[in-house]
Amino acid sequence: MSDTIKRITQVLEERKQASPESSYVASLYQKGINKILEKVGEEATETIIAAKDAAVSGTHDDVIYETADLWFHSLVMLSSLNIDPQQVLDELDRRFGLSGLEEKAARTKNNPTSSS
Repeated sequence: MSDTIKRITQVLEERKQASPESSYVASLYQKGINKILEKVGEEATETIIAAKDAAVSGTHDDVIYETADLWFHSLVMLSSLNIDPQQVLDELDRRFGLSGLEEKAARTKNNPTSSS
């Protein structure tokens, strides 16, 4: 796992014990998973808009900024669910060498209700 992700993960774990008045992340934890998921959705939407704008303008600053927000809030979500980000990285590593079509077909075969 990258040093940056490790550092963020450590801080997120520490924020679980922090006062909601002293920490944005602690306030998200206090508000619960629905608020955290709302933030992930909001950041995903902002990332999409920034990417569409970047495709037209050729300027990437906003898409980088919004993607950082999306990744950060995704890490908050994982932390809230007690999922180590390394598990996500391991899943990405597992997919190396598989074509995207093969991987999706395997998911569909193993979980017929999967639509992603």
